[in-house]
Amino acid sequence: MPEGDFSLGQASFGMQGIGGILSMIGAFGSAIGQRSSLRAQADIADINATTAERSAQAALAAGQHEEQRSMLATANLKSTQKATLAANGVDLGEGSAARVLTSTDVMGEIDKNTIAANAVRTAWGYRTQETNFQNEAASKRSSAGAISPVMAAGTSLLNSAGAVASNWYALNRTGAIGNGSSAGGNP
Repeated sequence: MPEGDFSLGQASFGMQGIGGILSMIGAFGSAIGQRSSLRAQADIADINATTAERSAQAALAAGQHEEQRSMLATANLKSTQKATLAANGVDLGEGSAARVLTSTDVMGEIDKNTIAANAVRTAWGYRTQETNFQNEAASKRSSAGAISPVMAAGTSLLNSAGAVASNWYALNRTGAIGNGSSAGGNP
């Protein structure tokens, strides 16, 4: 084959080399994209953790408000009971009247404690979510830190170079790359 001729084998070899370079560029860009995506997911997890903590604080504040409302309702009920009993001439300090008033106090305390416990449980659930989101953010940041675009590009280039070298060798042996020799090595 004359010196200036361009063979199909040479074109194939050249295209494979270009493909290897494009693959390297793609691997580099993909690694950058993965790292950016993981960092963005970590930022979202941080936002979710902050939201969960605010929800926990709101649950506790709502619980305190409900406790106060319950205590006020119990006090109003007890006042109504006292007024009714006294209007009927019942002695408030002894017997069934005293038991009714004591029962009202006990039930009011039970209601208040139930409300407080429910608020604490709700807040605990939100704080568990907060911890889970914080762990997710840390995991995503760790994964993002482990991604190296340069390493991904280098690995892709090495893989492509191996394939190009193997094909060059095969094409060279058959004479398809136009080196002036025919199959079997005869000039």
